[in-house]
Amino acid sequence: MKKIVIAIDGPAASGKSTTARLVAERLGYLHIDTGAMYRAITWKVLEEKIPLDAVDRIQKLAEKTHIRLERSPRGNTVYLDDKDVSDAIRLPNVTKSVSHISSYQVVRDVMVREQRRMAKEGGVVLEGRDIGTVVLPNAELKIYMVADVAERARRRKKELEHAGVGVDEHALIEEIQERDRRDSTRTVSPLKKAHDAMELDTSKLTVDEQVEFIVRRAEELVKGTKTK
Repeated sequence: MKKIVIAIDGPAASGKSTTARLVAERLGYLHIDTGAMYRAITWKVLEEKIPLDAVDRIQKLAEKTHIRLERSPRGNTVYLDDKDVSDAIRLPNVTKSVSHISSYQVVRDVMVREQRRMAKEGGVVLEGRDIGTVVLPNAELKIYMVADVAERARRRKKELEHAGVGVDEHALIEEIQERDRRDSTRTVSPLKKAHDAMELDTSKLTVDEQVEFIVRRAEELVKGTKTK
């Protein structure tokens, strides 16, 4: 059976990662968490104490860094140079810096090259902020996920608490709003909805409902049908 490329975009904490992973599991596809790839590079920049504005050094770091994604019962395990950084890349210091690092064209060039390579044969679910507009503009199915900022802050707080990090929800709301502003106004690959993407508001949807919506649309495309 034909395997398509599914691109899921949207702002921070709109539900992309969990939904993309479960959609991939339902369809037997590979889940490519592009945000985790940028977080991994950001984590390494911080670990090596490279200034965030040292573009040349960051480019050299990105070129020689190997990122690998592997499926596991709890989602993707992210390996950076064979080190499991799945939890480390979700910590607040990485979250605060990832927009800065991912705004560099030299970094995005490296990441996009790898993402396109992984998606070449189809049967993949990629999620990020510019998948449908820049990385894979010819993806057969494009979804743009949105959610109320208060709900997104609640989700992020739960995620951080799971990692053992306590945070103030109001501070998270401000942080997410600032992240949205940076992502949507940056010069390189800004966050925006592709003209042919389907918008999915997840504010009041369960994860199962989000997954079902996307899986049904994917099955319609593969079978060449349209369900009611």
